[in-house]
Amino acid sequence: MTDDVSLDQEMRLAAFLVLKRRLEIREQLTSEDLNLGFDFRGARIPLINPRRGIFKPKEMKYLLSIKTVVPRSGAKVWYDDQREAHRQIYEGDEVVDYAFMGQNAESAENRWLQEAMVNRIPVVYFLGTEPGLYQPIIPTFIAGWDARKLKARLSFGLPGETRPDPSESAAERRYALREVKTRLHQATFRSAVIAAYEGRCALSGLPESRLLDAAHIAADSDELLGQPIVNNGLPLSKLHHAAFDSHLIGISPDYRIHVAKRLLSIRDGPTLEALKQLDGGVLRLPRRERDFPDRDRLSMRFEEFRSAN
Repeated sequence: MTDDVSLDQEMRLAAFLVLKRRLEIREQLTSEDLNLGFDFRGARIPLINPRRGIFKPKEMKYLLSIKTVVPRSGAKVWYDDQREAHRQIYEGDEVVDYAFMGQNAESAENRWLQEAMVNRIPVVYFLGTEPGLYQPIIPTFIAGWDARKLKARLSFGLPGETRPDPSESAAERRYALREVKTRLHQATFRSAVIAAYEGRCALSGLPESRLLDAAHIAADSDELLGQPIVNNGLPLSKLHHAAFDSHLIGISPDYRIHVAKRLLSIRDGPTLEALKQLDGGVLRLPRRERDFPDRDRLSMRFEEFRSAN
């Protein structure tokens, strides 16, 4: 193995580990997170080119990252893959289209895609979930390169797999796709729910979106009612989410908050008292009525709360 290939693999692993650590802090990464780059042997190495979607650091032999953005409202959609990537993932395609840079298949960026395909190089796919937010998919592989259509095709590896040639089976590719689909669902669902409630917890009013989860009313395992839509979600702080999932807090179809009697009977410090004070209160509702929690789903969930208490 040549020195430049060994160095590339070492730097690539360092980039993957940095992204993994950042994802342990938050579920999605911001443009600012991407612009931070990563440290390698005392040097700062970029993760992306902010102005271009295909990126290879000058220190590396092969492509490191590709990016698909979600444009802001009213902004121009430059490439088809901005529209199609989410649809293809949700519909279960084993590969996803990725548009070349510009119209010249022989440009440096597009050749980087081809080199990564030929050498089975694992890269990072920063998949835009909303303007300025990204879900890194690691590892992603370039599975096809078409000079005539000016498109590459992407496949996803098993989470945590970084070998240059993982030789995935069809079953493993389908599993990897399901994992990507789950993460994408979670990211877009959370963003939509928190935005509908203007970044506040529906129970406490906590105004820090980084401390909020999107709680399902009907569980996502419910094929009939568990869809990742705003009407099936509530933005809750992590404490309130845990209490809601444990049936220690219930919400009736009239949007009233109910605290389990066993909690009400305990006397133990300010955190518990803050939970107890929610009893009999009213849910903080979104500004738009069409985003209100679905009453049928609340009714079903409230029956579970009553049965547990």
